[in-house]
Amino acid sequence: MKLATLTDKITLIEHGNIASPKGFQAGGLHCGIRKKKLDLAWLYSESPAYAAGVYTTNSFQAAPLKVTQESIAVENKLQALIVNSGIANACTGEQGLEDAYEMRQLIAERFNIPAHYAAVSSTGLIGELLPMPVIRDGIHQIDPMVQTSDSFETAILTTDTKEKGLAVTIEIDGKKVTLAGAAKGSGMINPNMATMLSFVTTDACVEPDALEAALKQVTDESFNMITVDGDTSTNDMVLVLANGQVEHTPLEPNHPQWSEFVHALKFVCQTLAKEIARDGEGATRLIEVQVVGAETDDQARQIGKSVIGSNLVKTAIHGSDANWGRIITAIGYSGVPISPSQVDVKLGEITVVKAAEPVSFSEAEAKAYLSQDDVTIVIAVGEGSGQAIGWGCDLSYEYVRINASYRT
Repeated sequence: MKLATLTDKITLIEHGNIASPKGFQAGGLHCGIRKKKLDLAWLYSESPAYAAGVYTTNSFQAAPLKVTQESIAVENKLQALIVNSGIANACTGEQGLEDAYEMRQLIAERFNIPAHYAAVSSTGLIGELLPMPVIRDGIHQIDPMVQTSDSFETAILTTDTKEKGLAVTIEIDGKKVTLAGAAKGSGMINPNMATMLSFVTTDACVEPDALEAALKQVTDESFNMITVDGDTSTNDMVLVLANGQVEHTPLEPNHPQWSEFVHALKFVCQTLAKEIARDGEGATRLIEVQVVGAETDDQARQIGKSVIGSNLVKTAIHGSDANWGRIITAIGYSGVPISPSQVDVKLGEITVVKAAEPVSFSEAEAKAYLSQDDVTIVIAVGEGSGQAIGWGCDLSYEYVRINASYRT
């Protein structure tokens, strides 16, 4: 897997947000789920947008996910989204499902669209019912004529310390197309998604089957390659909406610029994924793990996930300790068959293991490198073509403090 980077064909929009693509509006407000913070976000497209989603693999799938999947299944289209933070509406039985349906109906009525054109998402504490009176009042406060797009990114946050969003432009058939994304996620983050929500909008015209395939491919190379603490949540969701407001030849795999669109989508999603990992609860380091030389990309991903998910690796990075034995151990129990004599490990540019044997290096230089905000671990496991990149963060004392008192 290669990292999607800015190219001369992708332009980053300064101060871009989820509503940057043509025909989208968004906003956020405080309705009262949380004491003072914004807690209700909305997104609206002037025209129905083809939609695709990827959802948590957790068996306890929250009510909003079921309702959103049901909406998309009708026509593969969405036009509005309502998101609340503070309470996840997960493990809440029939009442929770009824509440999610009511949220969908209320936002659909607010924008005068069919109910199945609306999606619902929630994040926060598991096992508590939503305070529907304040949510009803909050949805009624939404003014479709007034958008405060930046507040969407704020209203979806829980334990996050900062907003996560961006927008880029590319050219398709000589016309400017915009892609934008917003995400939340800080803890309970693990490969196969996490307590994370991510929403992507574009004014591109994309065939629905192609959009779904592109999202699944990109998710495997972005959101499914991050971990904070090894837990997979009940509410994870990635949605992409393409409203076709820019009139170009519909995008699908045979379009000559299909790969450019997918690259831009991957850039947006990988940027958001890295920001989620960087903002892990209590995190002080962003850890990037690069794996090369595996037999397949899937095997490379498996090795990368094993290393970035190791609590011993994460705590060593937090302590700026070049304890490469923990990295080797995580590679060894990844489940991928390897030849130890072919394994090399580098911390940045510092080689610490060659052919599974120790290499003399400066402990002081290694400590200085591991004390930086961004740390890269490079692992070579053979001569295969498989490669992958994953992201995580260190495990700090602050993580324990935050999660020891999450409900109180």
